[in-house]
Amino acid sequence: MTHEILTIPCLADNYAYLLHDLATGTTAVIDAPEAAPILAALERRGWSLDMVLLTHHHWDHIDGLPDLLAKTTPRIIGAAQDAHRLPKLDIAVNEGDIIKVGNLEGRIIDVSGHTLNHIAFAFPGAVFSGDSLFALGCGRVFEGDMEMMHNSLQKLAALPPDTLVYSGHEYTLANAAFALEVEPENTALIARVQKIKQLRAKGIPTVPAALSLELETNPFLRARTGTEFAKLRSAKDNF
Repeated sequence: MTHEILTIPCLADNYAYLLHDLATGTTAVIDAPEAAPILAALERRGWSLDMVLLTHHHWDHIDGLPDLLAKTTPRIIGAAQDAHRLPKLDIAVNEGDIIKVGNLEGRIIDVSGHTLNHIAFAFPGAVFSGDSLFALGCGRVFEGDMEMMHNSLQKLAALPPDTLVYSGHEYTLANAAFALEVEPENTALIARVQKIKQLRAKGIPTVPAALSLELETNPFLRARTGTEFAKLRSAKDNF
């Protein structure tokens, strides 16, 4: 094992993630919804915070940063083209750029749609998708358009199927209800929803989820065209 990833519940239904490189001791947090749970997790593990990786500018992904910076001195990484509305960046990145968390190399993927210049961080075996791809769902299309969001999801769908998807919110139960409406006879989906209900009854996060499972059960990843995706997303918006 080269690294460890901790899932940190924040706010009402957000997640932040600590990515820790075992070889160097370098630690990054992906998004900063609130500082206290992140700082508590760092203290429990005896880790120092070296990097903050920001997926997009929405308040519930960045508002914890000032309190984090009051206690830690990480480098801030975010999308170059969104620098005007992100906290001050130390490293501005574009699609295709490689960042290093210790010895771990991650690739930047532009997943615009939920917001313009939304990015995902793809490391070997893990992708941090923010509010683009969720377990059994995807983000609302606020700033981009439906074709853009569909293209972004297809980029994520092309990652290795054993990639674990670490998304920004615990929306899985609500997403499951819509997915069953769309594909009521999908046996893989039916089995997955039963497991999701059991996890949530115990307060256990439903993320990460394997991309292979998303490809079997997530209707938004299974949409073949932008038009098909747009119909699904509009239906979910009114579900």
